[in-house]
Amino acid sequence: MAEHRPEGLKGFLPKKAPSKSQVLAVVAVLPIVGLLLLLSGVTLTASVVGLAVATPLFLLFSPVLVPAAIAIGLAVTGFLASGAFGLTGVSSLSCFIEHARRVVSKAPEQLELTRQWMAEAAGQVGQRTKEAS
Repeated sequence: MAEHRPEGLKGFLPKKAPSKSQVLAVVAVLPIVGLLLLLSGVTLTASVVGLAVATPLFLLFSPVLVPAAIAIGLAVTGFLASGAFGLTGVSSLSCFIEHARRVVSKAPEQLELTRQWMAEAAGQVGQRTKEAS
């Protein structure tokens, strides 16, 4: 009797049987997966029990814990902002010093160009003065 498979499932079924190495790999990995699953279950159980024990303490001490958490949060935010502002200031100062070094290194060339420009301008003024007279 022929096996009847719906058309929609054909894409999900494998074309051939798995090889021996694939089966051995799955068998070798199964204990590790089981152990990790067991450890995750133990961790979840311990977390739930710890939360059940700690919740009354949190409720009892919440008038102290909430302002303390807010104060610690604000202090950490202040330290981080201070560090960011300091880093921005040092970066800006470094950028300014680099710009100043570039300007100073180009100063002799620019001074010579300015002298040439002034000499040409003076020569043109002298020429126009002679022409005007």
